[in-house]
Amino acid sequence: MRAENKAQMKLRRRNIALTVAYDGTNYHGFQWQNPPRIAVQNVLEERLEKIFGDKIELAASGRTDAGVHAFGQVVNFFTDGRIAVDKIPIAARSVLPDDIVVREAREVDKNFSALHSAKSKIYLYRILRGAASNPFVNRFAWHIFRPLEVEPMREVLSLLVGTHDFSSFKSASNVQRDPVREILAAEIFNEEFFGSEVLTIKIHATGFLYHMARNIVAAVVEVGRNRWSVEDFKKVFAARDRSLVPATAPACGLCLQKVFY
Repeated sequence: MRAENKAQMKLRRRNIALTVAYDGTNYHGFQWQNPPRIAVQNVLEERLEKIFGDKIELAASGRTDAGVHAFGQVVNFFTDGRIAVDKIPIAARSVLPDDIVVREAREVDKNFSALHSAKSKIYLYRILRGAASNPFVNRFAWHIFRPLEVEPMREVLSLLVGTHDFSSFKSASNVQRDPVREILAAEIFNEEFFGSEVLTIKIHATGFLYHMARNIVAAVVEVGRNRWSVEDFKKVFAARDRSLVPATAPACGLCLQKVFY
């Protein structure tokens, strides 16, 4: 939602919140982009206007990067459109492309903001291990062809829980924002995903720095590959130095799973 238009938008009768899922493969992230680049927000705003009959400007719980997916992205917008909330997901299906879906709609208080009202988020990162590929998984997981040692990965993830300075896992270009964040839970487990067993890293935090989740995964995978010991990970974490962490893990494995309010 454009800051300069927010006051005018709030004069409209309704504040609608949507839970949206999308395959981010073909988009330049969630946040609105100048054409010819297309982001998820571009498509949502353009197509939702057909349903509500007025100009739509979205606020979102957070932006996702190019190629990152979401199952539980939350957006809100103000409208004078009269369509009942239970009809919105059905109507959205008729105007949105197949890779963007409105899972749920509800009318919320005028003061609700998908961004500012959020309390915490869960991100999942999926890893496909071994030589065998799977065309139904390739768009949604990082394929690592060698085995990974899971127990040391689990151990270093546990070190992240709590309130810490996550400077070692921020974006290389992030030099100004406060690097302190609180991770509520960090775990790793196996799950079946489109017929393949994938290794899933789940991180639940009150907030994330830009690229933080993917940089954590990159570091944890170094431990799983036996390139780093648990002690090496501890030293990198304590150093607060982004240059010590490998390249950011691929976007395709990351999914915004849920936002809590």
